[in-house]
Amino acid sequence: MISGDRPISVDPASLNSKAEEGALTAFSPWPTNGLPDGYFRLPMTQTAADFYAEKGFLVAHEAFSMDEVNALRAEAASICKGGRGPIDGIAPIANETDDEALRRYLCIHFPHKASDLMLTTLDNPAMVDVLTHIVGPNVKCMQSMLFIKAAGKPGQAWHQDEDYIPTRDRSLTGGWIALDDATVENGCLWVIPGSHRPGILWQQDFHEDARFDCSHESYGFPYNNDDAVPVEVKAGSIVFFNGYLLHRSLPNTAQTGYRRSLVNHYMSAESFLPWFAELPEGQHIAIADNRDIVMVAGDDPYAWKGTEERNRPHVRASGEGGCGNQKRNEKAAKRT
Repeated sequence: MISGDRPISVDPASLNSKAEEGALTAFSPWPTNGLPDGYFRLPMTQTAADFYAEKGFLVAHEAFSMDEVNALRAEAASICKGGRGPIDGIAPIANETDDEALRRYLCIHFPHKASDLMLTTLDNPAMVDVLTHIVGPNVKCMQSMLFIKAAGKPGQAWHQDEDYIPTRDRSLTGGWIALDDATVENGCLWVIPGSHRPGILWQQDFHEDARFDCSHESYGFPYNNDDAVPVEVKAGSIVFFNGYLLHRSLPNTAQTGYRRSLVNHYMSAESFLPWFAELPEGQHIAIADNRDIVMVAGDDPYAWKGTEERNRPHVRASGEGGCGNQKRNEKAAKRT
């Protein structure tokens, strides 16, 4: 159930400053008993869907078993060591350990195109149960990202995912699967609850904050850092969040270890996906529709268009940013 009667035990207005000072310890913001506000155990309920509509995020607590999590961790190591075929930016090194390989990468885009196991997570029953309640009966996926985020790696500044993956109906939804406990120490997500509701994409600009990668930072919104709450989760949990929700992550300041996560992006299959760096010849923006998708629930009303292979898996270097770069995707596809 949604534990709305058990808010986080620390005054939310103090959490951000405490975290930036390194004064928060893992799971210290959680209530003494039960789960924080917005966390629930499957199956999905209407109460949980209502919370998502109001706050813009939701946590399916421990939705994946530890056996499933361990399999995904092993798959992540295999990908980083070149065991799932050529991936643009991955350079296997002979006799490299799993840890050595994992530490070399911050994020790999489209791992589901290289890994059958990660492909199957797109329509995992837990994912589908929640998505069909908060998005609609017909759901498609257009992107996956494998984050490694070893100790010392940067976070990402405030942003909205819809800045990078546009939909026509504001249905973009992230499904963030924790492969490790994600905490205030190793760089968990922070969100500003309700910041999706205005439906505004705020201005963005480059920042000079060394804590974050080089992606743009959103600014000009009527909130401040102390409006944010940390979304600490146990391994196997899924964080769902709206494409307009302002969110960020701080660096992994733990002494060792990772904050691994597999993040899939979904949307309503009824909406076109105008996700192009440059429009294909003869295609007007009004009907632009990227068909490099995977259906995960229901029916595809545009099945007559077929699908296409437009993107290929590739590495995002630690200094690069954004949730996707179509030109880089297309270059990787050509090289592959």
